[in-house]
Amino acid sequence: MLKFRKLKGNQVVLSLVALVLGFLVAFSYSITERESESKGPVITDKQWEQNINLKKQLADQVTKNRELQTELNDKHDLVREFEQELAQEAQVFFNLAEDAEKYRMYLGKVKVKGNGVQVTLKDGEYNPDEKNINNYLVHEHHVFKVINELYISGASAISVNGKRLTHQSYIVCNGPVITVDGSPFPAPFVITALGDPEVLSSALNLTGGVKDQLVNDSIQFSLEEKTGVIMDPILGG
Repeated sequence: MLKFRKLKGNQVVLSLVALVLGFLVAFSYSITERESESKGPVITDKQWEQNINLKKQLADQVTKNRELQTELNDKHDLVREFEQELAQEAQVFFNLAEDAEKYRMYLGKVKVKGNGVQVTLKDGEYNPDEKNINNYLVHEHHVFKVINELYISGASAISVNGKRLTHQSYIVCNGPVITVDGSPFPAPFVITALGDPEVLSSALNLTGGVKDQLVNDSIQFSLEEKTGVIMDPILGG
């Protein structure tokens, strides 16, 4: 009986010791696990080397990107220079085209339309006391006076009785008619000019100018400002 009690007491002690050891092992494992979680995953040497290589590649790529950006900026500057040169060339071509169109207009090669003036010259009224009939008829020099004044005042195109003039045109007086480039026209003579109506009118109406000279020659002179003047191109010119 005594032996049985002694054995049972030893078992209790051993059980307590085992319980304490189990608690210590469990506590130690819990502490270790918490420290591992707080420190994060363990990185191996191979992973560390890969991280270093990736950082180096990233740094190299950043440097390369800077170089490419610099090159791109240089290309943009070059493109802008080309654009400026093209713009200047385009302006030159535009000016040449504008001049060519102006010359075509002077040569009568293109149809023109715009504002202008219309001058009508009529023979003077019959005067029985005037022995020389030529003294009150319109002659080519009268027509030339009007045409020259219109050109000087900036007229871009002129026609006589619908016959458009060119740099090669000629006007000849042949008795009671005037021949313009081979086409005869009787009086009245209608001279139409394309240009600034106010400027052209002012030039013709100057005191002592063309109008006064023609009136003094007994020529009937009338002037009218016109809008929508149209002159067709000269065919075969």
